[in-house]
Amino acid sequence: MNELAIAAFAAETGSHLLSAPPTQRFAAFVRTFDQRAYAARLEERGLRWLPRSDAAFPPLLRSIHDPPPGLFLRGSGEPGTLAAPAVAIVGARACSAYGAHVARVCARELAQAGLVVVSGLARGVDGEAHRGALDVGGTTVAVLGCGIDRDYPASNRELARRIAEAGLIVSEYAPGVEPAPWRFPARNRIVAGLAAAVVVVEAREASGALITADLALEEGRDVFAVPGEITSALSAGCNALLRLGAIPLTSPADVLEHFGLAATARPDVPVTPYAASVLAALREAAATGDELARRTELEAATLAAALTELELAGLVIEAEGVYRAQ
Repeated sequence: MNELAIAAFAAETGSHLLSAPPTQRFAAFVRTFDQRAYAARLEERGLRWLPRSDAAFPPLLRSIHDPPPGLFLRGSGEPGTLAAPAVAIVGARACSAYGAHVARVCARELAQAGLVVVSGLARGVDGEAHRGALDVGGTTVAVLGCGIDRDYPASNRELARRIAEAGLIVSEYAPGVEPAPWRFPARNRIVAGLAAAVVVVEAREASGALITADLALEEGRDVFAVPGEITSALSAGCNALLRLGAIPLTSPADVLEHFGLAATARPDVPVTPYAASVLAALREAAATGDELARRTELEAATLAAALTELELAGLVIEAEGVYRAQ
């Protein structure tokens, strides 16, 4: 079966195809399709094609009930990356500062333990998951809902460049295919299909992340959900998953245990005594500057210097006026 012809025909007709359509139009297309020339043009652009029939095609993805004809690849990673033990981390685009922090810390620890982090390059949780893996020199795979030659959204173009340097960007859609709303739910089945487990960090009731979770459950993959505030709309989807039997994620160790892995100890970073006291307070709970001043009883100038030291050391992150230990 000429899987590349199917993908090229889908791009030309704006359709979504999983197999060769029994139409005269497709038959005519195949008769004139030059696979070698098409593959050469892909190579000229730094792109590759991995057909479903290739032995290197990821077995977990091949096993889903509607696998794509193949995947277009961009980046320095080898196709074998897609068959390595992987976890998908997904969630809201308009996530909270807490959700962004959880996604990044979780991805960092999973990648540091040797797992591949898969997500969809979207704003919010997806982007933070990719960044977390990159923070520790780990491997991350971004799955696009548009042509492989597109960086979507454009605001994540620099992130896409970093992912391609160390890992892979993949898509079932050929170069030139524009993003469309219906392509992203289709994309989510690939995100779920590449991973042995899916982590949902934050999700509204109608979130696309829940589509990914549902697809993972249908394929017998484990789904983890981060518990959230019962008054927050951003937590409604995760809390609903928990009611349905998803595994509560209370720390990245919950996922690592699923893979039989142990967390990798972070090297100690030497800090001043004042910074150490602030870090200890933040490890107890996130806090604003005023709350930290009351907890630590440090003067404003001393506290500001300690927070700057911790941020530069990568031990503390600030978002929306709230400081959190990394």
